[in-house]
Amino acid sequence: MSELKRTPLRDFHASHGARLVDFAGWEMPVQYRSILDEHKAVRHSVGLFDVSHMGEVDIKGIDTQKFINHLITNNIEKMTPGRIVYSPMCYPDGGVVDDLLVYKKADDDFFLCINAGNIDKDVTWIKDQAKAFTVSVTDRSADYALIAVQGPLAAALVQSLTGAKLGLIKYYHFSEGTVAGIHCIISRTGYTGEDGFELYHAQSDSVALTEAVVAAGVNFKLELCGLGSRDSLRLEAGYPLYGHEITHEISPLTAGLGWTVKLDKPLGFIGSDALKAEKLNGSSKQIVFFRTGDRRIIRAEASVIDATGTQQGKVASGTLSPILNEAIGTALVNTEALKHPLFVEVRGERLALQLVKAPFVPLKKVT
Repeated sequence: MSELKRTPLRDFHASHGARLVDFAGWEMPVQYRSILDEHKAVRHSVGLFDVSHMGEVDIKGIDTQKFINHLITNNIEKMTPGRIVYSPMCYPDGGVVDDLLVYKKADDDFFLCINAGNIDKDVTWIKDQAKAFTVSVTDRSADYALIAVQGPLAAALVQSLTGAKLGLIKYYHFSEGTVAGIHCIISRTGYTGEDGFELYHAQSDSVALTEAVVAAGVNFKLELCGLGSRDSLRLEAGYPLYGHEITHEISPLTAGLGWTVKLDKPLGFIGSDALKAEKLNGSSKQIVFFRTGDRRIIRAEASVIDATGTQQGKVASGTLSPILNEAIGTALVNTEALKHPLFVEVRGERLALQLVKAPFVPLKKVT
């Protein structure tokens, strides 16, 4: 554990009984009391996550908008300051470098939130692509800490700590203000399918901010949450995880993220030619969502087979849904095989996959 990276809240986690594990080279809490309790708290009241391992990148300069539109698959041309856009970032072959959030502060001032396990790779990739543009790219990951307050009571909890009018911050928008007296970028985003806020702040302020949220959270039935419930929540909501539903080998179109791929951008983007060809010819494989009607978890890499026992794909993610009380997951499957029943084997027993559309559970629309 001594060689793992640590967030500013590592000792806070340990003192609150967290079970710490290695996640993408970081020492992170996988759970506190129980994954089940943490998951249900986020669905019914409010939970607090440390996501300070995520990376942040500043991009500034006169070519910033032009460059970012070249870099990502989504389109930021109509973004106004205070808006956030989700997008994959692709290689020329259409495979995914990473998925990220794009924040617009001004026409010449953006920042990106990138995945923890991809920080070094992403920053190198972004800087390499930026050489043809008049922009500066700065890795700010060591400067920021980040906590996520998620759940139907999240807005009320955070509002009790700030004078900012949170009702004016719409979903996928952000503002700057103080929370518990600490300057934050207040972002109405999250990875759970519930309403909530992600609070970017200086690493030196992280313990004070988190303790203030926890103290105020007593009145809102706040639960401290780890990576275990974060994963089950995002899977119930149908959100992809890099390395599972999207990879260098799984394009955004294969992953079902076509809504993020704007092939009509006049100047194109990195990977647009490959993705145009994939859309024209169809994807040979697809990410699908499944449930089983059984509580036994189907683990990633488990084989997906047809009625003859022929392998037709592999499970990408699997967990037990605490809300449905059954196993759910995703799988990368040959497109042609989707015309026929598909199965997995668990301890010698064949279980049928019931293919469904995400999300697995009803989620309240956040405006």
